[in-house]
Amino acid sequence: MKISPSLPLWSIASPILGWLVYAVNGLQPGSWFVALLVIGLMASVLAAVYHAEVVAHKVGEPFGTLVLALAVTLIEVALIVSLMLAGGEATTGLARDTVFAAIMIILNGIVGICLLVGASQHREQSFGQHGVSASLATLAAIAVLTLVLPNYTLTKVGPYYSASQLAFIAVISLVLYGTFVLVQTVRHRDYFLPPNAAGDAEAHAEPPSNKVAITAAVLLLACLGAVVLLAKALAPTLEAGLDNLGAPKSVVGIIIAAIVLLPEGLAAVRAARANRLQTSLNLAIGSALASIGLTIPAVAVVSLATGWTLSLGLDIKSTVLLMLSFIVAAFSLSTGRTTVMQGMVHLVIFAVYLFTTIVP
Repeated sequence: MKISPSLPLWSIASPILGWLVYAVNGLQPGSWFVALLVIGLMASVLAAVYHAEVVAHKVGEPFGTLVLALAVTLIEVALIVSLMLAGGEATTGLARDTVFAAIMIILNGIVGICLLVGASQHREQSFGQHGVSASLATLAAIAVLTLVLPNYTLTKVGPYYSASQLAFIAVISLVLYGTFVLVQTVRHRDYFLPPNAAGDAEAHAEPPSNKVAITAAVLLLACLGAVVLLAKALAPTLEAGLDNLGAPKSVVGIIIAAIVLLPEGLAAVRAARANRLQTSLNLAIGSALASIGLTIPAVAVVSLATGWTLSLGLDIKSTVLLMLSFIVAAFSLSTGRTTVMQGMVHLVIFAVYLFTTIVP
């Protein structure tokens, strides 16, 4: 998103709208009010990410990246925990479904759209291989350790980690993500900069004033609070709707991931259309890394503190799609240049993922 010198009106009105909608919902106005709850939730998510970017631009790197990642992760964790509280034991796999959905949406959906849109506009696009390779390697390691390995450990039967294993994997995920942030923002920052970084007006825009940054931080907290409350209010309706449609529980994870990733996805597509594919890939893969690298540790802490059981291991079908996604990404992003062919392959895999989720 483009950061303006002053906060736009929509970013100020969104959290106010979210809180007002939640307050009116307490009066039980009727089933028609669900549409307003959804609008309030989406507006609060978009505003939260915008205000996080304002704060991130003010504090600079590497703290700016962490602020944005933590804000997005807080939204994701808030949605997961709210739905787990509402759904009870039936939602033990919600964290797994959400993180897996985030990876598939980003690695195939968002990246596929970015490659297709960018190549359609500019025929062929280029990017730095070093940064993308480091991102993919980190994402693949965390994904396999958190979503595949639980199926093959022996301490606890089933797609589960024992308490000690879950704590260890949570620490490992944080270590890998923290190292990636260090490499991206300090040690090898040039690997992740676009070729025309020196002339990128958005990258070198003046940081916001202290007043704007403080206001954005306060509004960020208001947005996060609205997201938590609205998600909790929508949880029963969402569960009932999916039950009536006969849709699998994993669809809830796709909905949560799509809500959280919408702002960054739009920004990534906009960058690809402007022929800034490096920025587009940084946004997309960086969001996937934050999603899994921070969400799994956060949910693990909640699980260990409350005694909830987390089902983390993917089934065979999902594991195959995950492995295929990483293999295709490694090939399609290995040359530093992309065309519409790579974009179409990623989108086809994404379509297969959506279809087989609904029709397993």
